Amino acid sequence: MTLLRFDRVACLRGGRLLFEDLSFLLEPGAAMVVTGPNGCGKSSLMRVAAGLLPAAAGKVEAAPAALADDSLALDRELPLRRALRFWAKLDGGEARLDGAMDAFGLAHLADVPVRMLSTGQQRRARLARVQAAGASLWLLDEPLNGLDTAGAELLGAVIAQHRQSGGAVLAASHLDLPGGAWQGLELA
Repeated sequence: MTLLRFDRVACLRGGRLLFEDLSFLLEPGAAMVVTGPNGCGKSSLMRVAAGLLPAAAGKVEAAPAALADDSLALDRELPLRRALRFWAKLDGGEARLDGAMDAFGLAHLADVPVRMLSTGQQRRARLARVQAAGASLWLLDEPLNGLDTAGAELLGAVIAQHRQSGGAVLAASHLDLPGGAWQGLELA
């Protein structure tokens, strides 16, 4: 079973061709990191994979996916657990929420308003939202931004577990990612 397939995909943003004729697939257990200079289309590729941006050409087939990008997507006034629960209910992941918070070292912050969290804690909250969603395909745009060493180690453990359970990860990053061996895809 393929979790993500790009078949000769092209992406246009603002009238500019970012990439074209891009083909790859991700199967259960796979992890691919997309690299390249700023502005080459890494984040746009994530949005195409998530179905948030249409491909200009080609075909994209994707399993249900969870996206972590620069958007916090949490109500800043709510306590963290309540803010995460909103998404967990939508994704059918309420039963996974406590485990996701534990996995990213957030359980002790459950009652803290989101606006009071540090940058790294907010980044871990975004990643916990992805884990709680229960999607087989994770799309992670610069997942190490804002994380300290401990946060990066937590992310690596969660990614490895997700892959071992049959999930796949597509990530865009300028940094070496934890969580096992990664296939590489460089955009120019």
